[in-house]
Amino acid sequence: MKYLVTAACVAIATAGAALAEPATGTWKTEPGDSGAYLHVDIAPCGAKLCGTIVKVVASDDQSSVGKPIIWDMNSDGDGSYSGGKIWAPDTDKTYRSKMSLHGDALKVSGCFGPICRGQVWARMN
Repeated sequence: MKYLVTAACVAIATAGAALAEPATGTWKTEPGDSGAYLHVDIAPCGAKLCGTIVKVVASDDQSSVGKPIIWDMNSDGDGSYSGGKIWAPDTDKTYRSKMSLHGDALKVSGCFGPICRGQVWARMN
């Protein structure tokens, strides 16, 4: 019985890890024109993914810390995400967004009409 309980606990723990969303974690953005960059924590928010700015590096302006930068992102499978929004702190504008995961790199883009801009973020953990 003891072995059965242990096996069940291991099965539950590994199932939770397998169901974890691959894009969750902390990401480092590319530096902006001023050289500053962000650390963004991506985590589930309901059935979707959201990202929150947890640190601003190389800037005295820390007003973005704690603000959402990504929200309502849907997982499309195979490391692709769509349907969300992204806030660009440098322009203070919100754009339609999509993301794609490639190993420890997350390609993030925001679009307004046919015009898109994007970055590749690096996984920190």
